[in-house]
Amino acid sequence: MEQRHLGRTGLRVSRIGLGTLTWGRDTDEHDAADMLKAFWEAGGTLVDTADVYGDGEAEYLLGQLIDGLVPRRDLVISTKAGSVPDPDRRFDGSRGHLLAALDASLARLGTDHVDVWHIHAFDPDTPLEETLQALDLAVSSGRARYAGVSNFCGWQLAKAATWQLAAPGTRTRLASTQLEYSLLQRGIEREVLPAALDLGVGLLPSSPLGRGVLTGKYRHSTPQDSRGASEHLAPFVEPYLDDTATRIVDAVTTAADGLAVTPLQVALAWVRDRPGVAAPIVGARNAQQLTAALSVEALSLPDEICRALDDVSAPVHRYPDHDWSTL
Repeated sequence: MEQRHLGRTGLRVSRIGLGTLTWGRDTDEHDAADMLKAFWEAGGTLVDTADVYGDGEAEYLLGQLIDGLVPRRDLVISTKAGSVPDPDRRFDGSRGHLLAALDASLARLGTDHVDVWHIHAFDPDTPLEETLQALDLAVSSGRARYAGVSNFCGWQLAKAATWQLAAPGTRTRLASTQLEYSLLQRGIEREVLPAALDLGVGLLPSSPLGRGVLTGKYRHSTPQDSRGASEHLAPFVEPYLDDTATRIVDAVTTAADGLAVTPLQVALAWVRDRPGVAAPIVGARNAQQLTAALSVEALSLPDEICRALDDVSAPVHRYPDHDWSTL
């Protein structure tokens, strides 16, 4: 699998990442082992998790598989901290919470460091400088090799990345940002992506298949074994089952038919090769689904197909995102 630099750093990652959102909950240890082995054998290196996935079970399960199944040195492990199960405070970006969460993640993973550590989301109740200091401490102590943020909007990412570049002292440059990005969700193109490109922050798209909808599986019905039929994940899929999504999925399916490939491959190749993207994070439920996603490695979409998909999925970007004089 082709390797790419993560942002403006020397770290190289596989251009498809393996997500673990369902590990320890919908994905058991056997399926997880099969996926990790298939991913590694295909040349994949980037494995993404978080301290809240499966209430910590995803990290624990990954830790059980490291070395016994796949050498730790062959993986780029990324995890996240900052989300908390508190209805009154969804995110905690305080230095104390973040560093304690990192230590707990390392214990579950059974390793002395993670390769990339992300702040899971912006915390409006904690000064941003304090949150960023946790990243500096994690890297300077050797517990994390690189640092990034997740789910930051445009101004939040720009402020954080600029602070790390301009503030006095030894600061940790932001290597990456992780946000949802697909043909069904192009909102980051308004301000986040331009900021990331300008500041040298690599983009790790989550839900690159539009929460599974871009595979075409929901075109006529909801499969019983799908996320859309799952009690706790159905609300996650539902927003992408509207008329707009149907039009885009139909276009993806038409493109796939013309290229003699699958809608999954078309949708994943599109986001993988967008400017600024380092590696889409694919969250498969089993090795069969993952193998189907990894088969995209040999596919590059023709320019005319990319333009057609761009047009059918184009978000409305007007003032002030575009030059006012053209409006």
